[in-house]
Amino acid sequence: MAIPAPDFTLGVEEEYLLVDSETLNLISAPSQFFEDCQQVLGSQVSPEYLQCQIEIGTGVCANIAEVRADLARLRGTIKETADRYGILPLAVSCHPFADWSSQHHTRKERYDALQRDLAGVVRRLLICGMHVHVGIGDDDLRIDLMNQVAYFLPHLLALSTSSPYWQGRDTGLSSYRLTVFDNLPRTGLPPVFNSFSELERSVQVIIDSGLIEDSSKIWWDIRPSARFPTVETRICDVSPILDHTISITALLQSITAMLFDLRRKNQRWRQYDRFLIEENRWRAQRYGMQEGLIDFGAGRVKPYAQLLEELIEHVAPHAEQLGCLKEVEACRDIVETGNSAERQRGIYDASVSGGASHEDALKDVVRSIAAEFTQGI
Repeated sequence: MAIPAPDFTLGVEEEYLLVDSETLNLISAPSQFFEDCQQVLGSQVSPEYLQCQIEIGTGVCANIAEVRADLARLRGTIKETADRYGILPLAVSCHPFADWSSQHHTRKERYDALQRDLAGVVRRLLICGMHVHVGIGDDDLRIDLMNQVAYFLPHLLALSTSSPYWQGRDTGLSSYRLTVFDNLPRTGLPPVFNSFSELERSVQVIIDSGLIEDSSKIWWDIRPSARFPTVETRICDVSPILDHTISITALLQSITAMLFDLRRKNQRWRQYDRFLIEENRWRAQRYGMQEGLIDFGAGRVKPYAQLLEELIEHVAPHAEQLGCLKEVEACRDIVETGNSAERQRGIYDASVSGGASHEDALKDVVRSIAAEFTQGI
């Protein structure tokens, strides 16, 4: 019996850093700030692990236009509320110069448990991510498509990288966030599972051992959501510019629809060894879009712009059906203008060339990230 086509509904979660508008350093936001945000946004906003963070989440969106409208409203409300408290929100994965050791975690049972269980590893978790949910109701179909989407995770990461700096130093990486996150257990690319029940059996072993209470503490780059009938992609850095968030989301939705269409034709994307996909993951983490990724079919590294063009060609018919072709094609704008990691380095270099000190140049980077928060909303 044929599986009905999913609706491919969407949901996006973003985590933001909160900085003092004068010093540009991270702050522990006052409780009244969160209360004011929740008064307007309700359950769509919540504190995060560290007191200098806040998380937002869209509702269930039927299409990319609804995602844009909801994210624009959420970002706009956060910014308007933050202005009243002298706070600047940053949609970025690492603060360029903040010290992780001086941050305090939010006092909440879940976060207290993380502090106990993960010890020094979790204390360094001064990072923010973007999670994209794509609705797929059938359990086994969710696993099948998740296995195949994994191939494209490095392509999505390369577009999104926004964390080149860590504690005042250029790390040489485009996504240092991933380096920090990979120190946690149960992260990275997921294993390949043959069915939803196979995944459940594996996860249940850890739950029954008393090590985790549920699958929400499995933090793979892509996973079946613990709360929703969705595939949740978690590999991306946060994009400071809303248009870039939208384009990455639209591309992921279209990839998923393309893979489902292949299944209906009794075809599938070739399943490459995780070892190979890990190599592309590293290249995206290290270089972003600058040095290309391996095309495993061709057996060589190709420039990222060429790979993106080929990917857009693959997904274009599905993007058109989903009503997001314009947003998918706008991924080219990220290649042309640079992702956040590239822009941050450009701001820093220009400031230093203009006579700024290292510290002042990093502050210019923070100002530029803050200015992008409401761009396009």
